[in-house]
Amino acid sequence: MTGDLLIRSVRPWPGDPAEPVVDVLCRDGLVAATGVGLEVPDGVPAVDGKGGVLLPSFTDAHAHLDSTRLGLPFRPHSAGTGLAELIDNDRRNWRSAEQGVAERATHTLGRTIAGGATHVRSHAQVDVDSGLAKLEGVLAAREAHADRAHVEVVAFPQCGILRERGTAELLDAALRAGADVVGGLDPAGYDRDPVRHLDVVFELAERHQCGVDVHLHDVGSLGAFQVELVCERVAALDMRGRVTISHAFALSTVDSERQRELVDLLAEHDVAVTTVSPGAREPLPLRQLRWAGVRLGLGQDGIRDYWSPYGNGDMLDRAWMLAHRNGFRQDALVEMCVDIATRGGAAVLGRTLGLTEGAPADLVVVPGDTVTAAVMDRAPRTLVVHAGRVVAAEGELV
Repeated sequence: MTGDLLIRSVRPWPGDPAEPVVDVLCRDGLVAATGVGLEVPDGVPAVDGKGGVLLPSFTDAHAHLDSTRLGLPFRPHSAGTGLAELIDNDRRNWRSAEQGVAERATHTLGRTIAGGATHVRSHAQVDVDSGLAKLEGVLAAREAHADRAHVEVVAFPQCGILRERGTAELLDAALRAGADVVGGLDPAGYDRDPVRHLDVVFELAERHQCGVDVHLHDVGSLGAFQVELVCERVAALDMRGRVTISHAFALSTVDSERQRELVDLLAEHDVAVTTVSPGAREPLPLRQLRWAGVRLGLGQDGIRDYWSPYGNGDMLDRAWMLAHRNGFRQDALVEMCVDIATRGGAAVLGRTLGLTEGAPADLVVVPGDTVTAAVMDRAPRTLVVHAGRVVAAEGELV
């Protein structure tokens, strides 16, 4: 039956490596039982976890599948410095890729799933240059992998909303065409009018009854001011739990007292945060955000695209990057990064993952006897399970 599966010989997290391996039974797409030597019910397929660590599947809470070049010949980085130049560089080059958006996005999403991520939120650029072409490519990738992963698509105004006439109308069309969430980009620093920018974003969210995910690269007091503006709108429109701020560099570029105020404000209004563990910025205050109860997820951002040569589609690799970038050595802190990359990201998407009875059977088995060992070695995933079905094994899609 669909969604029924017995996984033999795994080490559920958290657990002691000295404890015996167990079996996990999935029924109707949910975790039904865990124990040593479970019997295989009639008609239920059984697979071997080979003694690996069992985790909730990974969630890529911030991807840009529309711009990926993963699997294509490498191109030297050609952008100048600054956000505007990065945006323009993508515009200059995206049409000359060896494959179309749908092919590239489908390939990269497949590699992401094979790496253990069965929940993905991808931004898709919507602007007057590309129209809905990039959105359509990401929607095609979502359809191609519909049985392997849950994918949310953000209608993302990469080139701003106010700079180019017609962008707001294109965002509206994108939401009618199948986008799940409306995005925004640096309302003050890039679009130069945070009130008008956020008015457009939240009006679209209210019209389409959808969530919001705003890129906020602006740092210091300017970024902090925009965090406050977002929270004001969340309160006014009763949108607690439906808004995300991506990057949120302001949190790591203000003093400690101001940081506490912003973290408490995000928690009060249930505004989620995503990070991509950027190498050129101070890391976000991960522990403070989690202590306050802020939903916090991890994403890959661009994956070998016209913005950056980095990225390989692997969320376990990104969890390693998050731990390394923060200087974490203790097992508990490394495991916190894994939690941000799994359950944390799912919570950003409004979904629940776990290993307890009744949890969705979205699971990944990673070779290793401990979570930290699995993160450090980053071996190909033994099994990836979505809704109780094996969708990848030994690092390849099934």
